[in-house]
Amino acid sequence: MFDVFFLMLAVAVNAGAGDMPVASAQSDGSAALPTFLAPAPSSEQAAVAPPSFLAPAPSAEPAAKPAAAPAFLAPATGQVAAQVAAAPAFLAPAAKPGLVGEPQTPTGRFTTATEVKPILNATRTNWILVREFDGKDLLYVTHLWSWRCGLLEMRVGINGNDPEAWPLPDCHLDQPSPAAILDSDGLPYREFPLNAIAMIEVEITYDDLTTDSAKFNRKGMLIP
Repeated sequence: MFDVFFLMLAVAVNAGAGDMPVASAQSDGSAALPTFLAPAPSSEQAAVAPPSFLAPAPSAEPAAKPAAAPAFLAPATGQVAAQVAAAPAFLAPAAKPGLVGEPQTPTGRFTTATEVKPILNATRTNWILVREFDGKDLLYVTHLWSWRCGLLEMRVGINGNDPEAWPLPDCHLDQPSPAAILDSDGLPYREFPLNAIAMIEVEITYDDLTTDSAKFNRKGMLIP
């Protein structure tokens, strides 16, 4: 019986030895340790080379810079802020020094800019006229005088010279027609040497402090 037991034990030992790792020979003739006995990498080595599945994949392109805020969302500073805060030029009335605006309640008598401005806009070509008379050029501003109750100032420039103020008669509010031209108002023209007038520039300021202007050529404004 003992012979049978020892025989079975020997068979079992031989079978297990086939599953054991076999040390392989190194180039220097020493036996390499089985892989399960190889020393684990040190903590420093592990820190330097993290597992590949934890390391971020390298990008072929450089990292994109943070997107800059759109210019229209960026806060304005300094001088730019002052320009943004200022009202657009085309909304601000171009008032001249010393002129004071007047109330714009329509009266039905054409004494305000609100009532006069549409008429002068529509009749711009009638603002001035040139007439050759008695060897002189006469420059008429009769049309502007006729609607002067809605104006504060009229300026006229001849041949490119800076426009200068031409006085307007008073508005006769005590009369049925406040803008009527009376003998006491003087003559609605000025005299110049014959053919002295070539170009005329007119600037007007309404009593709401808005302004308008126009330029005229003698040939288009000449009357018999």
